[in-house]
Amino acid sequence: MFDVDEFLAGPLTARVAAAGPTVRPVWYLWEKPAFWILTGPWARLAGLVRESPSIAVTVDVCDVGTGLARQVLARGEAEVLPFDVPRGRRLLSRYLGRDEREWDARFRSYLHDDPEVKGTVWVRMVPKRFVAQDLGYRV
Repeated sequence: MFDVDEFLAGPLTARVAAAGPTVRPVWYLWEKPAFWILTGPWARLAGLVRESPSIAVTVDVCDVGTGLARQVLARGEAEVLPFDVPRGRRLLSRYLGRDEREWDARFRSYLHDDPEVKGTVWVRMVPKRFVAQDLGYRV
């Protein structure tokens, strides 16, 4: 078995399946016991979750060169919550680095623009079903 929290703390891309059906790649934050996904009016995810809150999330890696193959599969009911800057900073720094001055301006704006005006929100899902598998092999 592998350390699931350490795996999910990495800057990986998750895929979220929502009503539609539709699957989209997203940046996420895993803060036990929930997935937090930053979204807003530029995407359909928040609207889909409001219409039908059941979603699935997959986070995986597969490196054929090393044989590293791990996956986390989760399902649950999601909710749309107001955006908060501290959590937004934790999420964005995972993917973009700690120095906000080096971030593209659109990412900095999430932290400094009024989320009520910009429409930035969180989609939060606490898994009801959670499976972590190490499918690794030796090359």
